[in-house]
This record gives sequence, structure tokens and C-alpha cells, in this order.
Amino acid sequence: MERIFQTDSAFAKEMDRKDPLKNVRDRFYVQPGEIYMDGNSLGLASKDAEKALLNMLDIWKKEGIKLWDALFHYAGKLGEMSAPLINAYPDEIVITGSTTTNIHQCISTLYKPTKDRYKILVDDLNFPTDRYAIDSQVRLRGYDPSEAVKVVKSSDGRLIDESAVIEAMTEDVAIILLPTVLYRSSQVLDMKRVTEAAHQRGILIGWDLCHAIGAVPMDFKDVDPDFAVWCTYKYLSAGPGSIAGLYMNRKHFKETPGLAGWWGNKDDTQFELKHEFEHQHDASGWQIGSPSFLAMAPLEGTLTIFNEIGMDKIREKSLSITAYLMYLIDEKLAKYGYTVGNPREDSKRGGHVCLEHEEAYRICKALKKNNIIPDFREPNVIRLAPIALYNTYEEVHTLVATLEDIAINKTYEEFSNERTLVV
Repeated sequence: MERIFQTDSAFAKEMDRKDPLKNVRDRFYVQPGEIYMDGNSLGLASKDAEKALLNMLDIWKKEGIKLWDALFHYAGKLGEMSAPLINAYPDEIVITGSTTTNIHQCISTLYKPTKDRYKILVDDLNFPTDRYAIDSQVRLRGYDPSEAVKVVKSSDGRLIDESAVIEAMTEDVAIILLPTVLYRSSQVLDMKRVTEAAHQRGILIGWDLCHAIGAVPMDFKDVDPDFAVWCTYKYLSAGPGSIAGLYMNRKHFKETPGLAGWWGNKDDTQFELKHEFEHQHDASGWQIGSPSFLAMAPLEGTLTIFNEIGMDKIREKSLSITAYLMYLIDEKLAKYGYTVGNPREDSKRGGHVCLEHEEAYRICKALKKNNIIPDFREPNVIRLAPIALYNTYEEVHTLVATLEDIAINKTYEEFSNERTLVV
């Protein structure tokens, strides 16, 4: 889509005036005097999330153990509310665990290695926790990860070549785990193309949606993956360390969970407390322990916002405001050594912009001194996420002006380049 932008601040203000989502910003706790560009790492708190959390506390205070009567299927309710984000059947989604534990759950269930087909295919750019879980799973089956984990290497350290992934789908591959959106470069993979290629070869495939869900619309009824996992504290703004999501395709409902726990037992026999596990044949059967209601409640609040607005409108603004940011980078910052490291095409770009500079680490510190919150990733990436629900075009304009000033005056030089745990 061709977009016409201008560099002056008046243009940014006019874009904000015409923004159909402009009033949604008031539902989030945007801090006065601060520009928050890190919603792809931890989304801002919303008033809807706060209300849902306080309501959950109120239920606990008033009802005590009686709360189970009303909340027994709360994970399924949140799964149903999440279904429109990925266009899946509600019974294929459960809100439970963490991204990593859900990877362990899905792989331990579906990974059934044989003498000839025992490898798990991954890439070398995915978030490390995915690889830790995969390596752990193959060790538990008695394999050496150096032999049983097949890694597709990126040719440039930024992007995954989908053709290379498909070429690596050899007869010894049993299962695949890939990211939908790369956490560094914001590349969106063609899930349908890669999933179809896997299934044509008899290979199961799952997707990590952490940097996609809430930013990129997906259609799982069309893509038809075998499983998927995601966190909810980034674009979904459900709170730090909030509960995660798990999708299990209906065709696998009769599989016995690799990690069985009492909350995955059939509803009608769960409280008979038998020592023989009876699997609930829907996504809720992949729960392990009791639901963490206080960690789940904020998600209910933010999902209310998402379902009111719809992913299409959210994606439309996200693509526009990130395109505007890239335009300003090209027009105002390129001459100072800044470059865009993410794909430019709408269909291949997630919800954040990957800004690269040799002094990225110190520039991030300089931005924070100016009350702008970015995100740094090694070795030279400033991740910037103008979130559709609460960031403005004027904030993007101010961000770029600040980045220009930092480069012109080299104010980053006052900061150490020695890495600390959190930038």
C-alpha cells in the first residue's frame, strides 16, 4: 500500500486527529511526559485490565473457595475471547502456563521420534527459550541435540529464508518449531506456505506467536498448524509475567498430554481424585496445575479491548504508524548512520521497527534520559514499537527528532558501553 507522509510536526498532529483509534489511548495508563516505545516487550497497563484484576480480587475476598463455582472454566473463557485474534475454534485454545512450559507440553505430546524420523527443525534467530526447551526435550528422549536438533541458519543474521526452511524438511524431521514474527528484525514468516510444506512431507509444525499475537492477524482455520504457543504481556498488555496461551489443533485432541496434570483431567471426574488420568479432549486437557486467576484476570480486560476494535483495525494503524516511523528514519536519520533492519513490505513486517546503529546500546540510554522508552537487542538493534492502541504519530515524530539530536550532538557518548542486565 502506498502511503504519503510528510516530515513536519503538523502532519503528525493531523494524522492523530484523523486516527479512528485515538480515544482508545485514554484506556491505558500512559505516563505524562514519557513516550513508551517498548510495548512489544511489555505492554502498558490498561484501565480495563485493572478493572478485571480488581474484580477478581473482589470475588476472592467475598467468595473464598466458592469462587471455583463461577471460575471453574475461566481458562476456557479466556481461550474463547482469544480465538478471534488467530481465527481458531475456541476449544482449541487454553490460557495456561508460560510460553516455555507450553512448548514443553506441546513437544512432549506430539514429538514421537522413530529410528528414521527423529529430528526437530528450528531456526537460529528464534528467542532462546524455544531452543532451550527443544534441546531439553530431545535429551529426555535420549538424543544429543547436536544430532537431533536441525538448525536452519540465517544467511544475514536478520531474516529467515522460508525456502531454506522448506528445503531442510527432510525425511528425518519429525516436528518443527518456528517464530511467526522474529523478535529482532520483525520479519513475518509465511505461516501458510511453511505449514503446508511441512504437512505435505508428513511433518508436524508449531508456531511461537509471542511477537505476533495482538499485532498481526492470523487465520488458523486456514493455516491449520498442529500447535502454537504465546505470551500475553507484550502486545496483549496482560501484565508482567502474565499467563500464556496454548493452541492445540482439534485433530490432536485424542493425544495424551506429555505433561499430565490434574487440571487437564475430564471435568466430570476431576474431583473424584482418581490416580488414573482421564484426559479432557479439548485444549483444556493440556493444562497442568490449577489456574492462576490473578495472573489471568488482566488478560480478560485487554481482550475486551481487542475484541471491541478487531484485529483488522489494529493492524491497519500498526502498519501505518510503523511505515511513518520508517519514512522519518529514511528522511531524517539515515545520514547519521541509522538504518532500518526489518522488512519494508506490509505482509512481511510485524508490529515493531528494527532500528540499527553501531552505538545502539548507548543511544538507548540517551533515549531513556529523554523520557523515551526503547528496547535494545544485541548487537546493534533499537527496537521501537509504536503500539496502535496507545501510541501517537506525534510521539513518533518526537522520537525521531530526539534520535536526530542524539546523533548530531553525540550525547550518547556520556554513557558507558558496558552492558548491564537491563538497558
